[in-house]
This record gives sequence, C-alpha cells and structure tokens, in this order.
Amino acid sequence: MPAGIGLSRDGRLLFAGRALRTFGFGYLSIILTLFLRDQGLSTQAIGMVLTATLIEDALATTFLAAVADRFGRRRILILTPFLITLAGAVLAVAMNPWLLMIAAVIGTLSPGGQEAGPFAPLEQAALPNAVRPEVRTRAFAWYNIFGFLPAALGALAAGAWMAAAQWLGADKMTAYRILLGIYGASGLLLSLLYSRLSPGIESEKKPAPAAGAPARTGFMGLHRSRGVVFQLAGLQAVDALAGGFIIQSILVLWFRQRYGVEAEVLGPIFFGTNLLSAVSFLIAARVAERFGLLNTMVFTHLPSNLLLMLVPLMPTLPLAATVLFLRHVLSQMDVPTRQAYAMVLVDPDERSAAAGFITSARAMAQAVAPSLTGRILSAASVTGLPFFLAGGMKSAYDLALYFRFRNVPLPEEPKGAGEKVAARR
Repeated sequence: MPAGIGLSRDGRLLFAGRALRTFGFGYLSIILTLFLRDQGLSTQAIGMVLTATLIEDALATTFLAAVADRFGRRRILILTPFLITLAGAVLAVAMNPWLLMIAAVIGTLSPGGQEAGPFAPLEQAALPNAVRPEVRTRAFAWYNIFGFLPAALGALAAGAWMAAAQWLGADKMTAYRILLGIYGASGLLLSLLYSRLSPGIESEKKPAPAAGAPARTGFMGLHRSRGVVFQLAGLQAVDALAGGFIIQSILVLWFRQRYGVEAEVLGPIFFGTNLLSAVSFLIAARVAERFGLLNTMVFTHLPSNLLLMLVPLMPTLPLAATVLFLRHVLSQMDVPTRQAYAMVLVDPDERSAAAGFITSARAMAQAVAPSLTGRILSAASVTGLPFFLAGGMKSAYDLALYFRFRNVPLPEEPKGAGEKVAARR
C-alpha cells in the first residue's frame, strides 16, 4: 500500500477492492468484443450491446449512488458485486447469442477496461474521510493507480492466457469461457472483501435543523452544490461521449480489423497503455500540487487529444501503438484531479450523490458512442473517424471546462496551487 498518505484500514480495503475489480475489467475488455464477434455477432450488434450495457450501468449507478447514504454505502458495496458474478457465469455457459447479449446488458461489465457499476462513486465519496486534506489529491492518484495498474496486468494476463491456451491445444472459445468463469468468481470474492468494511465509510449524519429553520432540500442527494455538480456533469458528459468512440473494447476491435492481430498481441499493447496511465497519476498529483487541479486537468489533456487523432494515420502497427503509448502518458492525468476537484467543490454529505451523478452522466454520454462506432467500423474497417471525433470533442470539453471554472475558488486547494483559497462561489 502507498506510504505517506496515511490510509485507514477501510482505505486499504477500498484500494484492494478496486484492484481486484479492475484486474477483471482489464482482461474482460480485451476478450469481450473478440468473444462476441467469434460467437457470430456483427460489429454493429456488438456496438449496440456495449451501448446497452453502458446505459444500464449508468442508470443503476445513478440510483444506487443517490440512495447510498440512506441505505448504507457498505451494504450496497456488498450486494452489487453479484452483478459481476451474474455476467461472468452466464457468459461462460450460454450458447445462444440472445442470452449472451442479455447477460452482457444486465450484468456488470466494463467495455472500457476500467470502472463499471456504483463502486467507484461510493469509494470516491468515502476516500476523503480516510486521508488528511493536504494529501487528498495524492490519495486519489494512488486510488487510480490501484485501478489502472491491475487493469494493465489484466490485459497482459488475457493475452498471455490466450497464447498459453493455444499452446496447450485448447480452442479459443474454451479459453474465453474459462476467463469469463474466473470473472464471475471474482464478484463473490469482492463481496466478501467489502463485508469487512467498517461503519466508518458511511457519510456523517447532519444534525436536524433547529426549530423554525428552513429544512435542507435537495435533488438526488444534492442540495447546496447542485448547480455546480450539474455543470461539471454536463461538461464531463461531453468528454465521456468523446471517450465512448475509443473505449478499450472498441480499440481492440479496431486494431484487429486494421492490422489483423489477436488477443496475444493486443494484451501487451493495452498492458502498456494502462501501465503508462498508472505512472502518470503520480506525476499528476505533483503537478496539481504546484499548478492547481484545474490547470492540470486541462493542459495535460489537450496535447493528448492531438496524439489520439494521429493514431489512425500511422501506417503500421508499431507506429500506431507508439503514438497510443505517448497519448496515455498524458491522457489520464486528469482522472485523479477531476475526482479530487469534484469532492472539494461539494459538501461532505453530498459526495456520494455528486460522485454518482457525475459518474452516471459520464456513463450515459459514453453509452451513445459505441453503437455509432460499430456502424462506422462496419462500413469501413480502417476508418479513422472515431479517433477524429473523440479528439475534437475532448479538446472542446477542455476549453469549455477551463473558461467556466478558472475563476471559481476552491476552499481546500493547497496554497500556490493555481486557484485561490477562499469561500466557494
């Protein structure tokens, strides 16, 4: 576990849960589209399945995050891993394409190789209470390292397993189904892990208002910070919509169609992208402490968008992979900073709802893109349009975010970090 941020026992359990979860998400994102394609689904159908599962995930996350502080973060964290078990178990044994699609939509899957379900919003809401305010951004950086590094290892493991299965004489379908069965079992282990969390992860209860004082009202768990959360969610939805065109499962499909490579090659490639993202989180924390959360979010993201648009212009697989690697040195530095930024902007008792609402807005927006990308790839397997759409929209998001929030002060931003330390507007 990371030193220097003073994690509590609950914090260590949250980090461990994230690592276990994203390892499975990482290898699933490598094999999912290949598995569905080899089961006879068209590229367009796969895009529609990914869209449907992202929409279901966003709706479930919105609801569960909104009621988490009422029914208990711990209780929801214990119960929701069973959706991982459902997805893995049904996909591992089902033979009918319709049953495969239903399991993919209803269960918890991660087409992007990272988060799915309400886990991350609830963990992000609990994390600020597990560390000192002055190391909060660093804690979020390590929290994301414990997501991206296991996801990288998962991607590598998928490629290694598929190569080993081929060497052992197993067919691809059997190899896929073994990984899916392990994924289902991981849900049970995750539920057991969360059962060890203490009541300390729950939100602090606000005292009832004094007699005659106006009651605090809200929407989906939000009250005073509702306006700023809606604005953040709206802007981040644009970023997520753009990201939906190039989620990891779609990139796997694109690389397969463009260069004719399989999981044995793609696993190491996406191990590299996730590993570089994990390393960048530590850099992001240091940069944010010096230049501010907002500046770090925007000015590391803009050049990564240019690199993204260069990927489909590369004539060979090594060159395309190299540009993708360079992009991931910068592209994820905004992840821990935007998470910390949102948690600082809202009141402590709004954190679950804010994290859930923003996460759900991102997921709903991201869900639109895969079905469109599926159609694009069906029409022309080597098209670069998804990359150009993603890069252009992400750049527009960065500029809009900067000009909207550049003068909004943060109450807990370290001195000298770029934004003023003052009462929130």
